Amino acid sequence: MNQKTKLLYIVLLLIAVVLPFQDFIYLVFAMKVLCFALFACAFNLLLGFTGLLSFGHAAFFGTAAYITSYFCKELALSPELGILLGVVGSAALGLLIGSLAIRRQGIYFAMVTLALSQMVYFLAVQLRFTGGEDGIQGVPRGLLFGIINLKNDVSMYYFVLAIFLIGFAIIVRTIHSPFGQVLKAIRENEPRAISLGYDVDRFKLISFVLSAALAGLAGSTKSLVFQLATLTDVHWHMSGEVVLMTLLGGMGTVLGPVVGAGIVVGLQNYLANIGSWSTIATGFIFVICVMAFRRGVVGEIAARFKIKN
Repeated sequence: MNQKTKLLYIVLLLIAVVLPFQDFIYLVFAMKVLCFALFACAFNLLLGFTGLLSFGHAAFFGTAAYITSYFCKELALSPELGILLGVVGSAALGLLIGSLAIRRQGIYFAMVTLALSQMVYFLAVQLRFTGGEDGIQGVPRGLLFGIINLKNDVSMYYFVLAIFLIGFAIIVRTIHSPFGQVLKAIRENEPRAISLGYDVDRFKLISFVLSAALAGLAGSTKSLVFQLATLTDVHWHMSGEVVLMTLLGGMGTVLGPVVGAGIVVGLQNYLANIGSWSTIATGFIFVICVMAFRRGVVGEIAARFKIKN
């Protein structure tokens, strides 16, 4: 990591830390951006650095949201334990789906993940503990470690920021480790990676499970921020949104998914007041971005200024 990148990270961190003391950004909106930024970063680990396109990542995001919501509301668990259980549940589901999906490649891999994700969606509709179409509402934020009251938006914001930074650090450490270099080798030329003696399927599965666990971390955190878990969290539209965030920000870049999440969530938030026209406006903006930034917003900026990701 060069000096420019380190300086950029420090500046972004300082902005995030002082954000609650500003008046121009709604804290709940900022927390939503952080949750979806982590979700997009988790997906980018799979697509951008391993070369696996999953159309079913909403299954992990939503499953963790339901698990955390259920245990925090019905069993009155603390938020940290609820999130931990959500992450474990998503990792277990990732292991199950990944073990089946990695047997196929390309579009077949994507279709398998989509099909299995739809099964999770139908289970969420039918199972009693999920609340069906009503979802799980009124989830208490609780006391963090029995001390910090997360009902306060400022406390909740710093909690969400800490979770995002932990997840982001895990991803950065992963992609810059020897394990991450193998993932990039698989992305670039899988037959060559096999010829070098790497157990490609094992590396793919580990990457898939790690991505699922981090997506679950984002989903669990989001369920506490908004105090609910709904079918939207496991719907295939959510899987499509995270793909869009990653491609728009810059696939295979570190900060690309964060920027992409900010753009998508921002458009959804600020164009909501124009009703159904928001979909048309959003689509028009996306077309412009795709045509102007072929490598994504961050990818084009990094290429223009020769910044190493």
